[in-house]
Amino acid sequence: MADFSSKHCRPNLRLNVPKRSPCIDIPTLSSSSEGDLILDDVEKLQVLGHGNSGIVYQVRHKRTSYVHALKVVHAYFDPMTLRSVRREIDILRRTDSPNIVQFHGSFEAPSGDVGILLEHMDLGTLDTLLKNKGPFSESQVVAVARQVLAGLSYLHENKIVHRDIKPSNLLVNQNMEVKISDFGVSKVLSRTLDTCDSYVGTGAYMSPERFNPDSCGGNYNGYAADIWSLGLTLFELYVGRFPLLPAGQRPEWAALMCAICFNDPPALPESASDEFRSFMECCLKKESSERWTASQLLNHPFLSQQ
Repeated sequence: MADFSSKHCRPNLRLNVPKRSPCIDIPTLSSSSEGDLILDDVEKLQVLGHGNSGIVYQVRHKRTSYVHALKVVHAYFDPMTLRSVRREIDILRRTDSPNIVQFHGSFEAPSGDVGILLEHMDLGTLDTLLKNKGPFSESQVVAVARQVLAGLSYLHENKIVHRDIKPSNLLVNQNMEVKISDFGVSKVLSRTLDTCDSYVGTGAYMSPERFNPDSCGGNYNGYAADIWSLGLTLFELYVGRFPLLPAGQRPEWAALMCAICFNDPPALPESASDEFRSFMECCLKKESSERWTASQLLNHPFLSQQ
């Protein structure tokens, strides 16, 4: 596996879905689309991926020849989906960090489709890299941790909690730059501690207090919840699988709740350094108030390794 560095309208766009995915509708992009994205300026190259609510395309900007990712969400005026994608656009507009995927524009079409033009990260996600290349070395985990923590520190300083940090939401490019993406369930807080919806994001990476919000009076530190998710993510990169359940066990809700809320945090293999173990302990404290912040973790001895 390659080493990680530590550095920081008129629709002429036919977005055809591959034949293997006939269940996903082809977006209809109208010349009356609203937003700052000019659709005539981009051409579709290929499908990068798809999910229940939309598709991600690789597109080329005709004037600049730059390649971007175009995320098309099929909102169809569904209030929850529309609110989620508009929240993502709003947060992306606010951010300006080398550790956050870059936003280049958006549109809302009369069909109900919403598009977001983003920086193209050509190696995909850390989840994909893990599946294709296998577990990361400790030095590679260090490089990922530095970059994601820099992004989280920036977000948290700007009172933004991500709420869905996991390998599939961390993008990587050929330069091994790692950037945070997918802000659909993120939230801008009005103060340091605020009330957030507990059951948003991916259950497997939720912190204990999010499974049991009554334990903290319905209020919890969303920043600390991001740190827990990051800890599990880095742990998974190192051991090659989700660390809270036995290999092969399905991440069902009841099993996850027991593992997260009642079991001790997982222990790293003997091959891990003392600094790595200490770092994990700082991330995976059951009590959220005891977890280190992103800015504190950036100064942890684990990240000083080369």
